Amino acid sequence: MPKSNPKLALSVSRDIPFDKLVLSQSNVRRIKAGVGIEDLAEDIARRTLLQSLTVRAVVDADGNETGMFEVPSGGRRYRALELLVKRKQLPRNAPVPCIVRTAGDAEEDSLAENIQRAPLHPLDQFRAFLALREKGQSEEEIAAHQFVSVAVVKQRLKLASVSPKILDAYAEDAITLDQLMAFTVNGDHERQEQVFERLTGSYDNQPYAIRRMLTEGAVRASDKRARFIDIDAYVEAGGGVMRDLFQGDDGGWLQDVGLVDLMVSERLREEAMKVQAEGWRWIDAAPDFPYGHTYGLRQLRGTPVAITAEEQATRDALQAEFDALVAEYEDAPELPDEVDERLGELETAIEALDQRPLAYDADEVTRAGAFVSIAPDGSLRIERGFIRPEDELPVESDSDASAVGDAGDGDDASIGDQHGNTDGSFEPAPEHEEDEGLRPIPDRLVSELTAHRTLALRDAVARSPEVAFHACLHALVLRLFYRYALDSCLELEAKHVGFGQQAPGLGDTASAQAINARHQALADLLPAQPEALWDALGDMDGEQQKALFAHCVACTVNATFEAYNRRPRALAHADMLARAVDLDMAAAGWTPTADTFLGRVTKARIVQAVAEAKGERIAESIAPLKKGDMAARAAVLLEGSGWLPEPLRTPDRALPEPVESEAESPVEEVIGSTVLDGEVSSAEDDGTRPVADDAPVSDNNIVEGDTPFAVAAE
Repeated sequence: MPKSNPKLALSVSRDIPFDKLVLSQSNVRRIKAGVGIEDLAEDIARRTLLQSLTVRAVVDADGNETGMFEVPSGGRRYRALELLVKRKQLPRNAPVPCIVRTAGDAEEDSLAENIQRAPLHPLDQFRAFLALREKGQSEEEIAAHQFVSVAVVKQRLKLASVSPKILDAYAEDAITLDQLMAFTVNGDHERQEQVFERLTGSYDNQPYAIRRMLTEGAVRASDKRARFIDIDAYVEAGGGVMRDLFQGDDGGWLQDVGLVDLMVSERLREEAMKVQAEGWRWIDAAPDFPYGHTYGLRQLRGTPVAITAEEQATRDALQAEFDALVAEYEDAPELPDEVDERLGELETAIEALDQRPLAYDADEVTRAGAFVSIAPDGSLRIERGFIRPEDELPVESDSDASAVGDAGDGDDASIGDQHGNTDGSFEPAPEHEEDEGLRPIPDRLVSELTAHRTLALRDAVARSPEVAFHACLHALVLRLFYRYALDSCLELEAKHVGFGQQAPGLGDTASAQAINARHQALADLLPAQPEALWDALGDMDGEQQKALFAHCVACTVNATFEAYNRRPRALAHADMLARAVDLDMAAAGWTPTADTFLGRVTKARIVQAVAEAKGERIAESIAPLKKGDMAARAAVLLEGSGWLPEPLRTPDRALPEPVESEAESPVEEVIGSTVLDGEVSSAEDDGTRPVADDAPVSDNNIVEGDTPFAVAAE
């Protein structure tokens, strides 16, 4: 008969006084990891020891038991108990539950205890956190009991709140942890599942693509509209904010776009009514105006309102406090937070007092208006004192005045050209007999005389470069800063060049803001009336004149391509000008995005752009993507590369060499190198990761392993 298998006998379990236990040198774990001894001691003190120690009897040289027991498995738990004994929280002879091993090898037992275990799946951990939260524990309590930060608890609760359908996919390893993190951006389960379905079978299923799809249509918290209405006010009005707890999100995304637009419109209307109360003829309010919206309008010159004695006293007090703080902390390596904050408040208050409001002529205010909009930083922008052409008073030209004067003197001037002809032909004025009174000089003679003078004046100006520069600058400034001014004999054409095609966000670019600021600063140096301009220009120093001249010339530059008005020679000259100033559009702030370029060209051009900036291998990796996904991925790859499309390149200025980094591997490869439970994470380690080796979950009920989701064993 075959022998029957012997019945299995488990190791004996018994309570052994702590003072009869000693550490064993047979523990295979030598490297410290996981929760510290103090944290583990606190955990044991809160809920007692949840896992027995494995021990072996200590024998003497003759093989006799000494009554002591060594601990080959559970050394960290032993040290935690030892710490509790030292703190008088545990009696020295307190019974400790132990499993007594007699057979086998101590090192093998220690190794098996750490290897032969199934680590807790991250999803089980997320759901466990959620169960604790549902049972009434606060996020702070969970964090304290599990020895992690509150931010980590929030992250894991957020992961557990994703749609069950997506969580099931994660449990089956159909998606990665990084992809699951991306789904937490939008808490709408229906929307999450829609995006999940779109990703099925898609080439581009990277976390950034998931975040983009889940936030499309929403308003970024960094958007000037969101900053204008204040996010707290938006939330109070019932608006929702999507947040990304796993990487920087610049404050998140405002979900209710309709509410954002309504709040922006209401506040702009309120601010416009306040400005209207100042007496302006018209107010134009909008979140944004196209670049150059004030071109063709005359801007009034206001005079700064004098500071009052009370305001001056306030400013002096603020400045004195500011100077005192600066002097006190002059040698400090770093300013305390409260001091730094106070200095910022003082600077803001002083700047507000220094920026004096402008007073305008009451009669001109009734013909002028103002623009109310949102500045790029989200603050209110008010542009006052613009007069539309139709609201200007009639302007009497030189020819009209001359005709009226001649007619009043009885000369043969009539409505027509300057010689009194209506058909454009020239006929000499009839000779009049001399009389006793002085008559005006005949037009023909005046023309002949001034022709001589013109030639002589041209020759004289040509021999005086300083005067020529002054006269040219005078003419340019008249045309650019004084509408309808006829105070120059130079026939120069100078005008603000507008843009037939408005590019999105053109008015908010760094270049536009710099030009507008420079124009206003120069305008403040000029007299209010054009008659005083000549002398004012003469009083300027050379540097001021050069700056003003350069600005005036710059305002006439037109390097815009227009399909209906081809100017190949002018655009060729624009290239020369760009080369002369070494223009770099990347340094000027232009970046290729889906809106500015990538989403508006063919897929072939997108691939070409990536190839030029990042190399052929990266370009080939995005070739299978759909157009929208390809444009979004390319925008990420090209960010900071300095790449420019052909129309923005300066001749003879080389583009940066293609640089392919490890973080820009093809879409079928996983990005990054941070390993989380066997997965590779692409999120940046900013201290708010959902899991980390230095912040694992503590549970002395589980044999600690090397997974980042559990406590490391001793």
